[in-house]
Amino acid sequence: MGHIDVNQISYALPDGRPLLDEVSFRVGDGAVVALVGPNGSGKTTLLRIIAGDLDAHGGAVTRSGGLGVMRQFIGSVRDDSTVRDLLIAVAPERIAKAARAVDDAELAIMEVDDVPAQMAYAQALADWGDFGGYEYETVWDTVTMAALGIGFEQAQYRRAATLSGGEQKRLVLEALLQGPEEVLLLDEPDNYLDVPGKRWLEARLRDTDKTVLLVSHDRELLSAATDRVITLEPGASGAGAWMHPGSFATWHEARQARNADLEQRLRRWEEELAKLRKLVLMYKQKAAYNDGLASRYQAAQTRLRKFEEAGPPEKVSVEQNVRMRLSGGRTAKRAVTCTDLELLAPEENGADSLMRPFDCEVWYGERVGVLGSNGSGKSHFLRLLAAGGSDPEVEHRPVGEVAPPAVRHTGIAKLGSRVRPGWFAQTQ
Repeated sequence: MGHIDVNQISYALPDGRPLLDEVSFRVGDGAVVALVGPNGSGKTTLLRIIAGDLDAHGGAVTRSGGLGVMRQFIGSVRDDSTVRDLLIAVAPERIAKAARAVDDAELAIMEVDDVPAQMAYAQALADWGDFGGYEYETVWDTVTMAALGIGFEQAQYRRAATLSGGEQKRLVLEALLQGPEEVLLLDEPDNYLDVPGKRWLEARLRDTDKTVLLVSHDRELLSAATDRVITLEPGASGAGAWMHPGSFATWHEARQARNADLEQRLRRWEEELAKLRKLVLMYKQKAAYNDGLASRYQAAQTRLRKFEEAGPPEKVSVEQNVRMRLSGGRTAKRAVTCTDLELLAPEENGADSLMRPFDCEVWYGERVGVLGSNGSGKSHFLRLLAAGGSDPEVEHRPVGEVAPPAVRHTGIAKLGSRVRPGWFAQTQ
């Protein structure tokens, strides 16, 4: 088992603006705790400080047990990384170091097949075995079967970019939850997961005996899987933290009660400040013609100074007011028409069809959700429409400067007259 103890952590941005202000909390053995707060309040930065990726400007972090980290970029990997690289990135340090040594030795022996390269390769394989690498490959085999439906031997050199965002997330989550590390830091683990994947994650977090600190914006996941909620509340001197000793299901009521208490404490403080200032003014006036009251005047000044130096209680955070405006003019009655449309996977994926041919119509003014398992082609479908369909007219060219990548397909996807698509990509 493991724990995390965060003690008065402070951090300022490179431009000098304070981000975190003496944040303190404890995540006990076996607890699943959520870290929530407005965008930009410092949640990811705090996780990076706990993980050791950043140095805090004040305070300290202590923990026990091995540490496994899921960073925020998982799900949007689009470089030449492989499935093996993703698994190595979240493996225990001894396993990751030995695996990289084997990869380097294999590359060297392919480039220069001499005796030193062969000896280095033999030593890397021996170290891999000594550190338990072959046993860990069994874990990876279980992970890839659960996440991708194929064994590690077949999946390890597949490019991560050929996986959907949800498949990347599921792969890394499986590796961390089945791994030996006692403490897990999960930065938005539910992003990209389909509905069954979210339900799976909720169940795994409820059943795990690991200590987990996670950042998420999914209200259902927070309500179903967490024991406590730590909230970062932005302030003028940086974000402070407070803990709700329950799930997110009761967090809103707890925050309202806390804000009401803070407002009452602030009113009492302001009333006390006004009384002290009035008292100082009174003794100042009386001491001007009565020397015997000079000591009381000085005492009142000292009391006021100490009261002001202690400062007011924490201010109530300003409520966010988020609004969205979807612009656009009236178009044809049929906004989208699909006839015998079959989406095909990229050629590099090996597999061909993502879904069986289908027909559909979307009418002007409708709000349509697209559901499906990870890797079934939801993003491909939206990208095809965002590009203007199968054979777009000039009037169907996308809004904005970024052109969606081409999508292989058969059949027809056609936009209605005067329809120009706007595209908000999954990775934005």
